[in-house]
Amino acid sequence: MPYLTPMTKPDPTAIIRIARESGAEVTPQPLDLGNRVRELRKARGWTLEQAAVQAGLARSTLSKIENGQMSPTYDALKKLALGLAISVPQLFTPPSKTQVNGRMAVTKAGEGQGHATATYEHELLAAALTKKQMLPYRARIRARSVEEFDGWVRHDGEEFLYVLTGTIRLYTEFYEPQDMRRGDSAYYDASMGHNVISTSEEDATILWVTSLL
Repeated sequence: MPYLTPMTKPDPTAIIRIARESGAEVTPQPLDLGNRVRELRKARGWTLEQAAVQAGLARSTLSKIENGQMSPTYDALKKLALGLAISVPQLFTPPSKTQVNGRMAVTKAGEGQGHATATYEHELLAAALTKKQMLPYRARIRARSVEEFDGWVRHDGEEFLYVLTGTIRLYTEFYEPQDMRRGDSAYYDASMGHNVISTSEEDATILWVTSLL
């Protein structure tokens, strides 16, 4: 089998190496890869055959992985992760939460919680949920010049913005200004100074999502 190697004693450093190749940090902990793969497959309601097709592996190969009869190569792990629509490190890191709280909030158009400033007009989304890990909001960009701001905006966390209408210019402390239009997006360290202005005739609108961790 081209994707299999004889079963050997688990190497924790290999798990760390695999995680780092994807940019994630994982603390190695005992985990039965076979059971983990089986759980992921069954959670999707797939048979062995269906999962094997999704991953581009032979059914017998997947069966041996699940039963701990063979240890998959990194190439096989990548195929398996791609088929399951997860990252390779997630094969080795089961969810830390065993309970699902089932929280959900729907914000109808125009029903967000308004908060206006001289430069931005924010509409907070999912405002009813407390202790969120992300802060989503729609913003109308009133500013037309960086001189309208009292210095850089900066805060903890990371931030994602997506241009909904109009055109904007994103200024950041360490990069050249970025001219952006509808459909463009940016992800950045929010502790880095940043400002956004509208460059279109009408006020641009953007979707902003800020991490609260």
